[in-house]
Amino acid sequence: MNMLRLFLLLCILCCSSSEISTYEKRRVISKESSHFHVIKGSSLLKDALLDCSSTATSMQGASSDESPMKILHRQHHCSNSHQLNQNEGVPKSDGKILENYLLQDQIRVNYIQSKFSKTESNSESLPASKKDSSRSKRKSKKDSKVSSIPAKSGIPLGIGNYYVTVGFGTPKKDLSLIFDTGSDFTWIQCNPCVVSCHEQEQPIFDPSQSKTYSNISCNSTECTQLRSATSVTPKCSSTSNTCIYGIQYGDQSYSVGYFGSETITLTSRDVVRNFRFGCGQNNRGLFGKTAGLLGLGRNRLSLISQTAKRYGQVFSYCLPSSTSSTGYLKLGNDKKDKMSSTKFTPLLTNTKDSSFYFLDLTSITVGGTKLAIPPSVFVSSGTIIDSGTVISRLPSSAYAALRSSFRSFMSQYPLTTPTRLLDTCYNLTSYDVVSVPKIVLNFRDGVDLDVNFYGLLVGTIEQICLAFAGNRDDTDVAIIGNRQQQTIKVIYNVAGKKLGFIPGGCSS
Repeated sequence: MNMLRLFLLLCILCCSSSEISTYEKRRVISKESSHFHVIKGSSLLKDALLDCSSTATSMQGASSDESPMKILHRQHHCSNSHQLNQNEGVPKSDGKILENYLLQDQIRVNYIQSKFSKTESNSESLPASKKDSSRSKRKSKKDSKVSSIPAKSGIPLGIGNYYVTVGFGTPKKDLSLIFDTGSDFTWIQCNPCVVSCHEQEQPIFDPSQSKTYSNISCNSTECTQLRSATSVTPKCSSTSNTCIYGIQYGDQSYSVGYFGSETITLTSRDVVRNFRFGCGQNNRGLFGKTAGLLGLGRNRLSLISQTAKRYGQVFSYCLPSSTSSTGYLKLGNDKKDKMSSTKFTPLLTNTKDSSFYFLDLTSITVGGTKLAIPPSVFVSSGTIIDSGTVISRLPSSAYAALRSSFRSFMSQYPLTTPTRLLDTCYNLTSYDVVSVPKIVLNFRDGVDLDVNFYGLLVGTIEQICLAFAGNRDDTDVAIIGNRQQQTIKVIYNVAGKKLGFIPGGCSS
């Protein structure tokens, strides 16, 4: 009888110990949840992939009278030729979509970094204009203080970033444009497409059908400003004295055409007269089905500079995390921002390239612990924030510290095969709940970018990877990419030389 009692007592103690252990684990997760994202495994597919749940049907006429400029994602693998396998989360026709996606991103990064180490090159021969035209200029409507354009993911249009819909001409024609803080020059495809135009969602713009289009002459001050915005010396049409622009990007995409002036409509109440832009006659590259590009850089020809008197060189955006959600691009000082307690970090000036938006990244925090990275590492590289780069790039030693810490917190999950530049990948198919350490990017003056869960991981649930990468060394410029900016309102006060972050900004 005594032996039986002893056996029962041991069983009770063992069971209690097991329950206490389980309770302690749950308690620790709860206690540390402020430093971790605790996610259901089934939601990883939705959160970490490029969502194909919506279609391009909303692209036409996306601008509305009362809405902000909508932002949409541009990476497209939802077309008829790339039907999505809902079980795997990747296109049936191309199981390596993520690798192709990352390859395009790396080409852009190489181009950006080369701009800080190489001199600008002159343009090659550009096509001559077939005809010229001139139109009388009209006065602008009464200026507004804020203009908001709806913005969404560009997945339905076959590109890797985000776009907005803007009206060109009189009467206006709505066109979907990639918006890019790393570019200064705005251009669209124009008929008659003397050499080449790629396929786009809306009809190609025809300047001859607009009452407000005019070409810019070769001997004008505006023509001389082109080189600083495009890094290519402009040419002149010998038959029409029209200024000819050319611009080429890191992936060898390019646009060449007439330099013109036109009325653009951001919303029905926000009309910009005499906007200088490129009317492309020879356009090739990875632009998907968009009509061109909207430059938001700091150069005098960017949209921000050309509308400085109206909007005070202030703009903001919020990038949606999927194609089923909507963000926005706003020009002007939002009253909500003035009333908020948002902290700002300085926008710095770089002597090698004044177009990019430089910040002072000082440290990185993972799982509530600040990494032991010497501040000199970030000083050596410099840091820009860029809406066109997808995956954030860090100095090599800073990334090594981030990777080591992240892997330590994720040690209970099995590492799997890396993909291209992403070397910290996991197979999470066997887990109902996953705990992922939060990553916070710390900037000067106590400003933090608390990266949303959407910005931490990318891939499929069988191969989901840390969405950061390292540069080749500590001297290459660091880049805060758009993946890490998702769902956060980013406020650029260019005139005030400062930048701020507001979490959950897409709902504002």
